[in-house]
Amino acid sequence: MITKGRRAIAGDLALYTLSAAFAGVTAATSTLVPHRAWGAVAVAGYSIAAGAVAVLLFSRYADSLPARTVVSAFAWASTALLPMVIQAAQRAGGRTDRAQEEVVVIEHGGQRLLDHGTPYLRTDEIAALPSGEQLLGYLPYQPGMALFGLPRALAGVAWWTDARIWFALVTAVALGFAATLLVRGNALLRAMQFATVLPVCALTLATGGDDIPVLALCLLALALCAAQRYGAAGIAVGVAAALKLFAWPVALVLLVYAWLRRPEGWRLAVGAITLPILALIPAAVLDSTALLDNVVRFPLGEGVVESPAQSPFPGYLIADNLPGGRVIAGALLVAAGFAIAAWMIRRPPRTAADAAKVCGIGLLAAILLMPSTRFGYLLYPVALLMWVPALRLPALTGLAARDAGARGAS
Repeated sequence: MITKGRRAIAGDLALYTLSAAFAGVTAATSTLVPHRAWGAVAVAGYSIAAGAVAVLLFSRYADSLPARTVVSAFAWASTALLPMVIQAAQRAGGRTDRAQEEVVVIEHGGQRLLDHGTPYLRTDEIAALPSGEQLLGYLPYQPGMALFGLPRALAGVAWWTDARIWFALVTAVALGFAATLLVRGNALLRAMQFATVLPVCALTLATGGDDIPVLALCLLALALCAAQRYGAAGIAVGVAAALKLFAWPVALVLLVYAWLRRPEGWRLAVGAITLPILALIPAAVLDSTALLDNVVRFPLGEGVVESPAQSPFPGYLIADNLPGGRVIAGALLVAAGFAIAAWMIRRPPRTAADAAKVCGIGLLAAILLMPSTRFGYLLYPVALLMWVPALRLPALTGLAARDAGARGAS
């Protein structure tokens, strides 16, 4: 008889084996040098993890959740953290091809934040830069993201001042805290794997990294909602929203979730709304034009240079190939937003798992329809949807429990 534990570890074997193949192909064929460097290291980590779970599968430890957890932790350390540290050290030693542009952009933003109080340059200032540096002059993130560039601005060039090191630290703390709030089991381990070990996450953290702490904070907010810690959930998603716009749809869904739980749920709204606003105020006061040039105009294609986010999803293909394509893609994106809003009105998220499902599907639709997008952004909907089963494990609480009681009494 095949036990549940053996089925789960067989899933681990498939994950690590396919990931090793992906890393090997990336090392051999990627046109991005940091990605090839990641693949050359990660292929060994995934292969060792696959070998370890193969041994476990045919041993008496096949049903051992702790053994699978140890292998998963090793996989993350060897396929995300180790390549990241190697690349950070090589970059500190003078290699200029050991980080994606996002890392450099954020570190430049941190230096400007330290020097001028705002991490942004105006379009005319960016236009005055040498042509090869103009793209790096844009910081298309919320002001909080520049904080990850402060270690290098304050302490100079070293492996530990690389922005990715601090991305990883925030990610580890957020996911570790989230794991303590949920019931330990196969669902939680699988959810953690899809936020850490999955190649799109491991590769992103090792080479660029800025999306990973945003994702981790959103997942932490959902776990805090499952534990009915609404005030802390608001802080977590508010910090994420102060870093990147991708967290704003998650914050909006959680605000709907909080509205159903008033008055206690409104504690979530305090952090979710005020923290992003507080992050924006200094940049808006010092130079609102620079803020709009970076956060709004550049992503919309109105910058001095074109955004490199051009993965061939439907929104990009429509915008790039049809007459009036940007308008069409924008209209489809707005229509998708209205469809998600109608869904929430008809079936509002009554549990953290419901909220994660809405967030995952909504972000997937947005990523597919945005005129400028990347394959790597798929890590958001994939991880959010994989966390749905883990968020369902705690006992029914709060509004869901009252709803269940009302149905039982009727």
